[in-house]
Amino acid sequence: MLDDEGKRQLLQSHWEHHANAADFEAAHAIYHDDVILEWPQSGERFVGKETLRAMREGAPPLKFTTWRIVGDGDVWTAENLMSVAGSVPQLTINVLTFRGDKVAHEIVYITQQFEAAPERAPFAQRFEVPPAG
Repeated sequence: MLDDEGKRQLLQSHWEHHANAADFEAAHAIYHDDVILEWPQSGERFVGKETLRAMREGAPPLKFTTWRIVGDGDVWTAENLMSVAGSVPQLTINVLTFRGDKVAHEIVYITQQFEAAPERAPFAQRFEVPPAG
């Protein structure tokens, strides 16, 4: 059984495989065969590891830069910058639920970055998000 550090490393490896030549076999090894992936923004649900893989293999190549991965036990969150060739990078927040040593459910929230409003400047501390890979 994976401990928390093992789960964090498994998730980190998942996005590295996506980012480096899209190794679909390795990238999808984290999922149970009956995994469910949901994209609330578009109302799409993908059921089954083979469905996810087929969908992703048919899509344009994506590049990911992992910003942070946090969690413990069965619930984990990963924040990535995702880019498609020629597009503006988007921030993804992935909420992943484990069943044992593999992911059983993943929800992906995709958002656009935006400029900070000047009226908030006196109250905000600035930080940098790493550039998309």
